[in-house]
Amino acid sequence: MTGFERWGAMMARTLYGPGGFYTRELPGRHFATSAQTPVFAEAVARLVDEVDERLGRPAAFTVLDVGAGGGELLERLAGLLDERIALRAVELRPRPEHLPARVAWGAEVPETVEGLLIACELLDNVPCDVAVVDADGRIRYEEVNGQGETRLGGPVSAEDAAWLAEWWPIGEPGEKAEIGLPREAKWRDLTARLVRGTALAIDYGHMKERRPPAGTMNGFRDGREIPPVPDGTRDITAHVAVDAVECDHRERQRDALLRLGLDATLPPVHLAFQNPVGYAHALAAASAAARLTDPEGLGAHWWLRTDRD
Repeated sequence: MTGFERWGAMMARTLYGPGGFYTRELPGRHFATSAQTPVFAEAVARLVDEVDERLGRPAAFTVLDVGAGGGELLERLAGLLDERIALRAVELRPRPEHLPARVAWGAEVPETVEGLLIACELLDNVPCDVAVVDADGRIRYEEVNGQGETRLGGPVSAEDAAWLAEWWPIGEPGEKAEIGLPREAKWRDLTARLVRGTALAIDYGHMKERRPPAGTMNGFRDGREIPPVPDGTRDITAHVAVDAVECDHRERQRDALLRLGLDATLPPVHLAFQNPVGYAHALAAASAAARLTDPEGLGAHWWLRTDRD
């Protein structure tokens, strides 16, 4: 493909269109997320229990994982949660054969949800347009082709200009911004389906006082960061303007996981001699917890939470 289009259209097609990256690739083969970690599932299980108790232990309670990847989180939750708790994945790819039978799988988000709706690193993959300031100080869309070449497009719409003015002001030639309206609309749609319970988005992002002047559009493949070429061979992602997303509470992942009891304390060394297998398991769990709560890494991710009782 040699034609130029705005980033939003290109991302939508090369990530989610026929033969797109997310219709055929397992995310775990290309990048690591919190949801792939066993100790993360243990923390989420404790969150499920909190929400379940808050709702009075209803007869119907569902954990809905939107953008479930390979189903790693739900697979682990199946061994941690009571059978009363329904587990349901929303994902474009076919259901993995290894998943427990109790994990339901489908491509569509249900109309209503009662329980915990979780979206781990979903919003950063919602297609969005890029705005750029031209040499005359005008804000225009950036266009891209299938080889990753970019050029200036037309002026941004009034709606996008208003969003930029409120949430991500840019004015110096060359400054860029990813327009967050599609991410906010996606989250409103998901939270509108929540009848009772909690909706939780977990993602990397930034606040208005620290927006990156060059934007954050990036690519991932085979565990490496690579240029964001929209050719269908790689993940394309952009950080979320988290303060523009409607929610009841936002906090860093580090704070959320520590509050849920995640412990990164290393096991005592003497355990290595008394119980080598137990020590190895405890050491692996502590190391994983340390990665999840690293303030310079996954611990800096944002938890955006909406509650409905």
